[in-house]
Amino acid sequence: MSKTKKVPLRTCVVTREVLPKKELIRVTATKDGHVSVDPSGRAHGRGAYLKLDADVISQARKTKALDRKLETTVPDEIYDQLLKLIDG
Repeated sequence: MSKTKKVPLRTCVVTREVLPKKELIRVTATKDGHVSVDPSGRAHGRGAYLKLDADVISQARKTKALDRKLETTVPDEIYDQLLKLIDG
């Protein structure tokens, strides 16, 4: 009897889609307000997930969805970093 491995699911803060963790990118904020992109998905701090899609990232920037979720101000560099990850 083989056990199928459970795929961790996370919700995108913009689209509200529940997707496998691998299809999303995590952004974290520490208690002192430092915001960073967390490709490993393991960094300490409050995390928010975004779908790796340019439209979703620009929508997050416009609506300040990450700011609300992380309870801090997300600098523009973070959005630029996320867009670079997509362009790869």
